[in-house]
Amino acid sequence: MDLMHRAQKVHRRYFAPNTIQLSALLSIKTGACPEDCAYCPQSARYKTGVEASKLMDTETIVALAQKAKENGASRFCMGAAWREPRDKDLEKVIAAVAAVNALGMETCATLGMLTREQAVRLKNAGLDYYNHNLDTSEEFYDSIITTRTYRDRLNTLQYVRETGMRVCCGGIIGMGESRQDRAAMIATLASLPSAPQSVPINMLVRSPGTPLQDMEPIDSFEFVRTIAAARITMPRSYVRLSAGRNDMSDELQVLCFLAGANSMFYGEKLLTTGNASVEHDNHLLQKLGIAAQRSPA
Repeated sequence: MDLMHRAQKVHRRYFAPNTIQLSALLSIKTGACPEDCAYCPQSARYKTGVEASKLMDTETIVALAQKAKENGASRFCMGAAWREPRDKDLEKVIAAVAAVNALGMETCATLGMLTREQAVRLKNAGLDYYNHNLDTSEEFYDSIITTRTYRDRLNTLQYVRETGMRVCCGGIIGMGESRQDRAAMIATLASLPSAPQSVPINMLVRSPGTPLQDMEPIDSFEFVRTIAAARITMPRSYVRLSAGRNDMSDELQVLCFLAGANSMFYGEKLLTTGNASVEHDNHLLQKLGIAAQRSPA
């Protein structure tokens, strides 16, 4: 209870109380990823029923972004299941970024690993945020992913920071890691040269066909503790409830808000997994007296 109290005090010191930033997430290129992330239904290594698709055209992306804006989202995140983008694919993403920016929304992309030159191109295109999660602690990382290293992830984050682009970086809770691993991940994020401006905290979605499909659900209070630790150690960052909200009770989400979460993914689908409905979220926020942040921060 002292942890919760401290987290809420820190939250109110740096953010307006009873407000939340809403982000929409769209899979603009789905499936057939060559990596072996044990939690991911988009990996080509697992039989999960996810059908691979090509990169969406810009017109479709913009139409879906416009719908997300009309529903109240202020940030539009575009995800592509790549190990790293090819330059010709990056050109198409850059066109989509410019078009979504023209709608008056913040833009975010998660495309896998980047080179320094690719990060510069995305920054010059007007991308506001780049997402590249650490996922877990460095010590536990090899238990989850073997096709890229922790250093690979840190390098991409460095390239993004060097451009002046804002960083979106967090992790996944409930993959079999210890409390020490969760603490180590938060400590790593908070100890980067500058803390990520956006910190998504995901609860594992146990996708059928993945190696983690039978993982025991994480204790709810452990999840809330992680949210509180992120808020206290990264007081100026947006801390986002991300994947897994579909499996959370309203009461658990309220505890997360109390612990300092002030952003959430909004909309019925997150990449390939389900999410709470817009109607349900709006009703919950209304009951709590929490107002959506309608314009970019």
